Amino acid sequence: MTGSDSVAKTELYINGKRSQPGGNNYYQLHNPARPDELVGEAASATLQDVDAACEAAHEAFPAWAALSYAERAEYLRKIAEHLTADEAELQSRIRLFTREHGKILKEATMELTRLGDRFHFCAAMAERLAIDDELNGPPFDTIITRQPRGVAALIVPWNWPLSILGAKLPQALVSGNTCVVKPSQNSAMAPTLTIMKIAEMLPPGVLNVVTGSAAEIGDALLSHPRIRKINFTGSIPVGKHVMRVAADNLTPVTLELGGNDAGLFLQDAVLDDAAFMRIYLAAFMTSGQICMALKRVYVHRSRYEEFREGLSAVASRQVIGDPLLPETNMGPLNNKNQQEVIKGMLAQAREQGADVQEFGEVPDEDLYRAGYFQKPTLVFDPDPALDIVKEEQFAPALPIIPFDTDDQAVGMANDSEFGLCSSVWTEDSERALGIARQLEAGYTYLNGHGPLAQDNRGPFGGFKSSGIGRNLGYEGILEFQDYHSISGPDGWLL
Repeated sequence: MTGSDSVAKTELYINGKRSQPGGNNYYQLHNPARPDELVGEAASATLQDVDAACEAAHEAFPAWAALSYAERAEYLRKIAEHLTADEAELQSRIRLFTREHGKILKEATMELTRLGDRFHFCAAMAERLAIDDELNGPPFDTIITRQPRGVAALIVPWNWPLSILGAKLPQALVSGNTCVVKPSQNSAMAPTLTIMKIAEMLPPGVLNVVTGSAAEIGDALLSHPRIRKINFTGSIPVGKHVMRVAADNLTPVTLELGGNDAGLFLQDAVLDDAAFMRIYLAAFMTSGQICMALKRVYVHRSRYEEFREGLSAVASRQVIGDPLLPETNMGPLNNKNQQEVIKGMLAQAREQGADVQEFGEVPDEDLYRAGYFQKPTLVFDPDPALDIVKEEQFAPALPIIPFDTDDQAVGMANDSEFGLCSSVWTEDSERALGIARQLEAGYTYLNGHGPLAQDNRGPFGGFKSSGIGRNLGYEGILEFQDYHSISGPDGWLL
């Protein structure tokens, strides 16, 4: 560690101020590249802390909801500027984020510096949001307006916590809700410091953050009587639990529950060096720990060997190691459990006869063995029944399977409990659109895939077990509101 890498410590933020957790309890976070290295300590909130955060948000709600859309939008614009105003502080947060999370500096920088863009987008929606629908009589004059729901519980995962927060928080705020945010226990410090920077630009109580174990405080937040909206991103099993807990209070939920995204590469797909780099990043960015990452590849048999050689060549050039080093292309997985899951999947694939190939350069073998690393791995022509195909890997491993007809490819892509994203790769735009319309997914990319191919102006979410509701876009803002119809006599109101 350098002098700038001292042990960090983060607190809670409730009702406009930083506060120690009840019992003064904290938990430790370690560097996934060097598990023996203590990065810092995050506050372990108590049930009383959760209650205080929810009550603070409830007390702040009437005044915040009473502001106009334009007034709330101005707060969002100021937040966006504030997030990157102090360059030294920003770089410190980026470095802390890399050390506690494991993602490379380039990706950590991207996540923290671009968060403000999502606040600007939501601020730009203020004028549109302020327009009511009007129905002239007869039989009645009716205005259809919308109202904020109240206190929103926003629960974000560890993989891209601030980007995902940016798909929930500015939307909740501009629509008039107050919020309690629960970051993941596995990546809490830099996200918490960032949320605090946002909160200090808002009236007290509008934004609160509690950290700690989901097992200890998760249900208390989800079931709190002040919570009127839950927006959760995470795994399918936890998402189902969230929905069950929310049912007791009839709390509406938005659930984004991950995916097992299929990419279909047709006979005429462009497979040059630039395309293979896009494919590689789509699958292996953040060590494959992205919900909308490319996780299953289906290649027309006539291009299969070409695809195999081209993607193998790109993967071979990657450098796996310390994410703080600028030459590193891939850091470790975030935690030991993720490493064990993917190693189990790959072991099963090898045992069942699949061709499993690992790629990349490892400058520091000792570091690699000590940390939660996994080289970028391609699994050629596996049995579709294997876990590496059927389950979400959430790690740098990609199955590649040949197909013969478009119908066969669509059938294999849709043969999944997941339905988050998909992609079609071809030079024929009409054919691409025709296939895209058949895919059971909430978002389909054409000749791209994942975060670098996404238009954030569109709504994002999944079909089937990949979730309920949408984030991002104008539609993501409406998730935090409910409709209110107001009628009067014909010719009297309008």
